[in-house]
Amino acid sequence: MSAAGEPRRVPFTGLRGAVARAMTAAWQAPRVAAAVEVDMRPCLALQRELQERVGAEPRLTPTHLVLRAVALTLREHPRLNGRVDAEGVELVEEVALGLAVNLDEGLLVPVIRDAGEKPVEQLARESRELAGAARAGRLGPSAIKHGTFTVSTLGATGIDWFTPVLNAPQVAILGVGRIAERPLVQDGAVIAAPTMALTLVYDHRAVDGHPASLMLAALRDRLERADFA
Repeated sequence: MSAAGEPRRVPFTGLRGAVARAMTAAWQAPRVAAAVEVDMRPCLALQRELQERVGAEPRLTPTHLVLRAVALTLREHPRLNGRVDAEGVELVEEVALGLAVNLDEGLLVPVIRDAGEKPVEQLARESRELAGAARAGRLGPSAIKHGTFTVSTLGATGIDWFTPVLNAPQVAILGVGRIAERPLVQDGAVIAAPTMALTLVYDHRAVDGHPASLMLAALRDRLERADFA
């Protein structure tokens, strides 16, 4: 315990140290960010429909719909699904989605394997189980390895949008802001609608702006169609 008036120091050891080293490594990459605003009305309607179908558990959230949409979109835009090293880019067939989990001592990113093959309900179960294991300190080392893309959401904190730091060595990461009522133009009229900002940050060594932007636009379009088939 520090003496009165003295600042408290948080050393770069343990998980905090691992996070610091990972962030330093990721910051060396030439990063570019792109953002879109998503009309979430179709997704929220589908969320209610799916919840009625599955019952009380698992409890579905918009994050689970985003995970499903990301997994499907990455299958169509594989250049964003991979890892970077000094020799080049490893494009991976499996979509292994990392989901950032905030802990008091730092950040862990457990990985949902074969996310492209799993429906929303299964993604909800697995993400909740992984987050619970992370917070309880029961997450094994293998659970945080070999991800191909990461989703980080700060919507619950009230943040509208943010630019997440790459989860090196992955090619890209998606930042998800809160859903809130905002002005939206529809058929020439301004209405209030629940929208959400998505920010894609990508390593420009691995992918250029045009294909990365196409992926983000396709993700927005999928969410606005509520197309999770």
